[in-house]
Amino acid sequence: MKSGNKLIDGRALAKKIEQEVAKGVAELKSSKGITPGLATILVGDDEGSKMYVRLKHKACERASVHAEDHTLPADAGQEELTALIHSLNNRDDIHAILVQLPLPPHLDAQAAMEAIAPKKDADGFNPVNMGQLLIGNEGLVPCTPKGIIRAMEEYGVEVEGKNAVIVGHSNVVGKPMAAMLLNRNATVSVCHVYTDDLKRYTTQADILISATGVPHLIKADMVKKGAVVFDVGISQKDGKVVGDVDFEAVQPKVSSVPWKNTGLKWKARMRSLSGKVML
Repeated sequence: MKSGNKLIDGRALAKKIEQEVAKGVAELKSSKGITPGLATILVGDDEGSKMYVRLKHKACERASVHAEDHTLPADAGQEELTALIHSLNNRDDIHAILVQLPLPPHLDAQAAMEAIAPKKDADGFNPVNMGQLLIGNEGLVPCTPKGIIRAMEEYGVEVEGKNAVIVGHSNVVGKPMAAMLLNRNATVSVCHVYTDDLKRYTTQADILISATGVPHLIKADMVKKGAVVFDVGISQKDGKVVGDVDFEAVQPKVSSVPWKNTGLKWKARMRSLSGKVML
């Protein structure tokens, strides 16, 4: 990466991706008469989940992607959820399906992901798509790792041969992120709650990605000078939304300061939807 401390601006990149998606959608409509269609599924009335679904629908509207929301009551059973997913799998006008997480505790989220047809898997969580990722075929992949990779490409972050450390080993970020970095020939370490002496790993990282939801877990003394840092964790501290990285303390040390999750994740998902329809 070019020298000098800089902010990887998620908002600016998200806007650029949204414009690319809108252009692709317009071309699809004019050349093939296809309007990409996304179906979201919301179970229950969690306010946070409802907000995320609204934001996704607004983003689709701006890009002229057809989006429809399917809402089930909080006490809906697994069979009812699966039946809805299967009905959407069978619709030609729906090209992608997204089940808003988290689901109520009595529902099996993994079973829901497995019910989605792999070709309509907007989140990239179906085992078929995850397996393809592990063997180097990056088709429909989880959107946060995809957004990070796009940011690296946009800002000229060198990956090949670099030490990359991921803090957090979830199926949503940590595991797919590790696979995508390995596909680009980085040397990857994945840390988690059972990792002994986290600092020993993070201080060796040329690229550090944190996705734990632990407020200000990453301090200045845990970061190598000149490292590229991506903060995709989110939590609350003293009534404020904060990330995993102690932004003010870490910023002077790094070559790019922590990336804030400001819409890039969803735009990456939109791009995945648009690209899949074009195939």
